[in-house]
Amino acid sequence: MILCVAEKPSVGRDIAKVLGATRPHDGFMEGNGYCVTWTFGHLCALYEPNDYQDLWKRWDLSLLPMIPERFSIKVSKDQGIVKQFNIIKDLISRADELINCGDAGQEGELIQRWVYQKAGCRIPVKRLWISSLTEDAIREGFKNLKDQSEYERLYEAGLMRAIGDWLLGMNATRAYTIRYPHQDNGRTQVLSIGRVQTPTLALIVKRHHEIQRFRSVTYWELKTRYRDTEFSLMAEEEDRKMSNKEEAERLVESITSQPFRIKSVEKKRATEYAPRLFDLTSLQVECNRLFSFSADDTLKLIQSLYEKHITTYPRVDTQFLSDDIYPKVPQIFKGIEQFFPQITRLRELMREEQQRTGKPQKIKKSKRVFDSKKVTDHHAIIPTGQQPNNLTPDERLVFDLVAKRFIAAFYPDCVVNNTTVIGEVMPKDDSLVRGVSEGQDKQPLLFRTTGRQIVNPGWREVLDKEKSTQKDAPKSSTPDDTDKNAQSEEDKPDSQERVLPEFKKGEEGEHQPYLQERQTTPPKPYTEATLLRAMETAGKTVDNEELRDALKENGIGRPSTRAAIIEKLFQRKYIKKERKSLSPTPLGIELIRTIHTPLLKSAELTGLWEKKLREIERGEYETRQFLDELKQMTAEVVSEVLRDRSGMRCPVCGQGVIIRGNSRYGCSRWREGCSFSAPFDE
Repeated sequence: MILCVAEKPSVGRDIAKVLGATRPHDGFMEGNGYCVTWTFGHLCALYEPNDYQDLWKRWDLSLLPMIPERFSIKVSKDQGIVKQFNIIKDLISRADELINCGDAGQEGELIQRWVYQKAGCRIPVKRLWISSLTEDAIREGFKNLKDQSEYERLYEAGLMRAIGDWLLGMNATRAYTIRYPHQDNGRTQVLSIGRVQTPTLALIVKRHHEIQRFRSVTYWELKTRYRDTEFSLMAEEEDRKMSNKEEAERLVESITSQPFRIKSVEKKRATEYAPRLFDLTSLQVECNRLFSFSADDTLKLIQSLYEKHITTYPRVDTQFLSDDIYPKVPQIFKGIEQFFPQITRLRELMREEQQRTGKPQKIKKSKRVFDSKKVTDHHAIIPTGQQPNNLTPDERLVFDLVAKRFIAAFYPDCVVNNTTVIGEVMPKDDSLVRGVSEGQDKQPLLFRTTGRQIVNPGWREVLDKEKSTQKDAPKSSTPDDTDKNAQSEEDKPDSQERVLPEFKKGEEGEHQPYLQERQTTPPKPYTEATLLRAMETAGKTVDNEELRDALKENGIGRPSTRAAIIEKLFQRKYIKKERKSLSPTPLGIELIRTIHTPLLKSAELTGLWEKKLREIERGEYETRQFLDELKQMTAEVVSEVLRDRSGMRCPVCGQGVIIRGNSRYGCSRWREGCSFSAPFDE
């Protein structure tokens, strides 16, 4: 008998149907030489501290760090889980071969391996690796089973991630909770610290402080109107952003009666490529931006679409497709064409191009879409070609985003004409002319305006029309137009079509200069969309797609876990949400203030650990070395907490407490004359 173990009951039944295992039993299906069972949730987990030693039940600084000689796993105490585990264990004892049909990712591999280890599995194990749950995909997957040994590095990376989270979480949480007690309604509050959770909270706290410290400054920008077109002082003149209104008005007066001359007119034809396909993070970003869905909401919706066979595997970090998907594109289009007239329109465009050129037209294959070298375990999220029936309204919103992004990738590129016009005005007052004080030639003030005309909309026929329908989304899904940080490239103002009058170099005429009062603005609070991007790029603000790809290697967390991390911050009352803006609670601010170890709250440093985990997955870094580094890091974190003297009674005056400065300790009663001072390492 061949035993198949799926990730959950619904997936198990899908697999059983394809294999012909149609006889139902308690906890499994059987038939045609196969037996199909399933896990649900985490059947097994690492030991708790007290499972290793009774002493570790106590929260005591003298017992830290807790570093087991060997990590062990146990079955959850939940009765339903224990029952299902025993069913799996019994089936393994009777099977000739086992096929791991778990979730095709790092966490899924770890969950399954732990179950097999705890059940004492000694039979050969094969691995099913699929990106879709359609019948065709399952059949194809079973024709291409791999030996489980090929996924050993994936398991080791997952194991190191779990051990790292255990070591840091258990030890740092106990150390900081004991050393820096925080009372809540008379009870000591546990200060939960995590390898990814804490740096993420630190990002939010840092942005909060930047906003709090910000002081707005009023300034004036010089603009002028010529032939009903607004020109702005060029970036080269940014030092002429004036905070002195009298000086600004003097400059306006000096150029008011002077002629405005067109110095140059530059027209360039440019190509704009369609947005890349979705990975999980970019889908979560877009759903938050358009519909105000939380990252966790989006993950649940796209996971549901995957389990309904409508879209492919969702927990991915690539926006590319492997080359073997290209031949399947016509079949995918055929399956969903009745729901998306954009596909019919694409065929019309291909016929028009064929008539124009006389050459047969194929569906476009772009390197921006198909690149096997940039696909690891799974490709980008796309439709499977199954008809999207029986979807909830929210599922339909998410599916439409995925499908239209996929369709747009095969449309022609958008072609635009970009026009840049530069004008110049010479002020009457020489003291306002650049260069005069240095004895150089007089330089006029330069003004610029830009225009953009869409020559061929291409893929914008699909996605621009979609933006215009967002007003029909549910009220709770209305995007917050003030959230400029979350705007996608195609929604930014400079991408809107704007046709300029026909200007000629050398022409000149009257103009109307004026001042526009402006104020410097504080940084925007994080939304879930911008926080996800910050986690993906280790806290760096990056709009460029190529640069963002390069930084993903050092991102904190994985696409599949980032939503859960944000949810934990809400559950532990470290952050709160007002409309779409995230801000830290007093408890969250206090936790980050208390933590002095850089590694615990640095997105960049934590990103380096994530990079090493990815290298383990690729076989480029040894697990033993990583484990040794984890143990050393844990010991250093505990040691720093033990050495920290803040909060202790002052040894000089005996009345104040020791407080921590930038490089030294001091007494809280220093204003009253206490002289205590000591460096951190004393």
